[in-house]
Amino acid sequence: MSQVALACAAFSAALGGFTALSLAMERHFQDSFGRNRTPGRWVPWLRAAGMCGLVVSLLVCLAVQGATQGWVLWLGVMTAAAIAVVNVLSFAPRWSVRIGLLGAAACLLALVASWVS
Repeated sequence: MSQVALACAAFSAALGGFTALSLAMERHFQDSFGRNRTPGRWVPWLRAAGMCGLVVSLLVCLAVQGATQGWVLWLGVMTAAAIAVVNVLSFAPRWSVRIGLLGAAACLLALVASWVS
């Protein structure tokens, strides 16, 4: 169970990370919050949050599969998360913030669940 929870944590962290990185771009930010809004001062924070999400995802993948197969798992997790973020931004951009926050919360919940069990 703990490996499944950790794999879900890796996906959720990558999902939150890619969502934060996409919201750091002006076009996606405007699609999510309205045309007359710009990310402005939030750009460095969104980029840092996105990078932290991807690093957490990498660390979890390395913990689950080890140093050799963890990189392959991470590439697969990042691919799945990127496809999910692209689909959300294409079809329901106003939901992207909720999806990103849900991903971050699910990551924390899965990490706690794997630690407890």
